[in-house]
Amino acid sequence: MALHTTDGESVDPFTDIFALPVSDEALPKYQMPEHRTSPHAVRALIRNELALDGNASQNLATFCTTWAEPEVHDLMDECLGKNMIDKDEYPQTAQIESRCVHILADLWNSPQGETTMGCSTTGSSEAAMLGGLALKWRWRQRRQAEGKPADKPNLVCGPVQVCWEKFARYFDVELRQVPLEKGATGLRPHQLREYVDENTIGVVAILGVTFTCDYEPVREITAELDLIQADTGLDIPVHVDAASGGFIAPFLDPGLVWDFRLPRVASINASGHKYGMAPLGVGWVIWRSAELLPQELIFKVNYLGGDMPTFALNFSRPGGEIVAQYYNLLRYGKQGYRAIYETAARTAQSLGQEVAAMGPFTLLYDGHGALPAVSWTLTDPAAAGFTLYDLTERLRMRGWQVPAYPLPPERQETVIQRVLIRHGISRDAIALLAKDIRTAVDHLTGGPTHAAAQPGFHH
Repeated sequence: MALHTTDGESVDPFTDIFALPVSDEALPKYQMPEHRTSPHAVRALIRNELALDGNASQNLATFCTTWAEPEVHDLMDECLGKNMIDKDEYPQTAQIESRCVHILADLWNSPQGETTMGCSTTGSSEAAMLGGLALKWRWRQRRQAEGKPADKPNLVCGPVQVCWEKFARYFDVELRQVPLEKGATGLRPHQLREYVDENTIGVVAILGVTFTCDYEPVREITAELDLIQADTGLDIPVHVDAASGGFIAPFLDPGLVWDFRLPRVASINASGHKYGMAPLGVGWVIWRSAELLPQELIFKVNYLGGDMPTFALNFSRPGGEIVAQYYNLLRYGKQGYRAIYETAARTAQSLGQEVAAMGPFTLLYDGHGALPAVSWTLTDPAAAGFTLYDLTERLRMRGWQVPAYPLPPERQETVIQRVLIRHGISRDAIALLAKDIRTAVDHLTGGPTHAAAQPGFHH
């Protein structure tokens, strides 16, 4: 029996996809086509175009999850039609979201883990903005109650991800970015006193600095703010941007005090689709206690079948990523997360040793004490004979995406490279990367690197 297209032409069901009319011309790019096309042909042609993308497993620039178990794919398919905003229609998905909130609150040592307030978001950027909005609202309420002007809010931070710059611009807050000191990889406590004042809505501390992968000293930052309050009366809360470290520190360094164990920490955001290992599209923000989220920021929606509270920058969101996050929390547990990231940390540290031994590089972060990652710079850029941008391009020829970029403006003369080790990146793959870095450096310098012979595989 023949298949038919809408233009009346018969199509033999045994005709090869690449012999169909749709394969005989470029795909539409500016206008929708007039007629329907075989789904198999369209899928094949789009897949061909997608093959031009980089290999996600070789993208060592991204923090985001690039590998998931088959069970996660199955759950995502089952949730394809579920809109997370419609909690009346999908009450069990809403329950799963709530469970994740409370599990994370407990993981981050909330004193009210079973009753605390939090929500899922499309990612840690939205979660950070919601945390920032709560800081601004509470500061404004306090200023108005004191009869003081509330028109010049500022937020103090170190080298932050661009989401905080967006927050400041979109919500009319002065962003006071503290310059990086020489040799420092983030905000240092002694710098705060010069930047905070009565208009400071909060201080952002980063658990996993985007540029270098190190942690800022959250405990010491809160201690300095305690001293500032004792001297000036300024009571300034801290929001911890744990986009990456929130799913690393509890397992690799449980003794590190950075979370709700510190009374001054009001809120924490993290990215489920980074080291939370969920698919792209989910973040989390948790407040220390419910009263720290102003009720004015919560909207009630009654036109989806029930009277539902919602606090988000966007509205409709898929539910699959949240279900996948819950799957990971159950599937791996603390033991599994710990085992995965201990392995990732060892892999990062081995790469750090390889890079340090090559000669032209100086490590900025060696994979110990923070994220499973490595960052480095050229020891002597003028004498190296190549730039890190050159090295990035050579590695891209082998499929590797290893970014090169300058540090923030006050240290912009320093260009660095960074490699992130995520779930699904094997020790073998990183050994191949190290070999390719050596080969690329040899090519760029016209001679062998100064490293000793590569060690063989071992456990």
